Amino acid sequence: MNGLAVAGPTLTLAVMSYLQVGFAGAVSPTHGLISDYAWLAGAGPLFALGVLSLAAGSIAVAYGLAQVERSRSVAARALLMAASAALVLTALFPTDRMPGMRSLGGDIHRWSVAVVFTGLPGAGWILARQTRELPGWRRVRRRIRLISVVSVLALAAFLLCHPGSPVAELIGGPGFYGLLERLVVLVEIVLVLAMAVPARLAWSWMVRKPKIGRGLRKYHPHRDARAGPRVPARSRNCGKGQGDRISGSGHVIRP
Repeated sequence: MNGLAVAGPTLTLAVMSYLQVGFAGAVSPTHGLISDYAWLAGAGPLFALGVLSLAAGSIAVAYGLAQVERSRSVAARALLMAASAALVLTALFPTDRMPGMRSLGGDIHRWSVAVVFTGLPGAGWILARQTRELPGWRRVRRRIRLISVVSVLALAAFLLCHPGSPVAELIGGPGFYGLLERLVVLVEIVLVLAMAVPARLAWSWMVRKPKIGRGLRKYHPHRDARAGPRVPARSRNCGKGQGDRISGSGHVIRP
């Protein structure tokens, strides 16, 4: 889980970057949506891989947060799990092939994307607020809060420029709303990576924490009752009667 919290979003970033470069002639980066890669030969499996990798990374982050701050991260973990489930649905149900088409699978895809775009920054904002009183979270909390705010602003700009918005034509949004969607995706990938920092710290602490009771001898009531009273090593000679012997376990053996 420790490596997955970072490897998942990192793989998503690598896959999405490759799609922008390798299929630039098929999907316009300025007014084409990332979901359009799902219908391209050779790009569909890569698109699904990138989406599912981000879902796996979000689950790993939620698991790590449960280890370090179980009570304070309940709401953030719930939103992370909801976003992970929505990412899985996004990969399973691609968008409609043509802009004017409407299908059940396309509606599931669009609503799932909406849950992802709002759930991840919501998780980051709530996590930053719930940990504001913890001194060890000060630097991480500020970073998460800043990225969450940037994500919300990028999402607002994308929605204003999306076709169908009342001001989209006025500001020329259809010409570059694809760039804004890519910005939203990029910021949210970085946000998951930022939330993975405390998750990694939690997992590292669990691995390195000392084992309580290591080296202690287990107490056996029947065996110890037969062996007699236990005598500490430093006082084995104190009160030792003539003819008494000390066993290797520190018990007095009387003839």
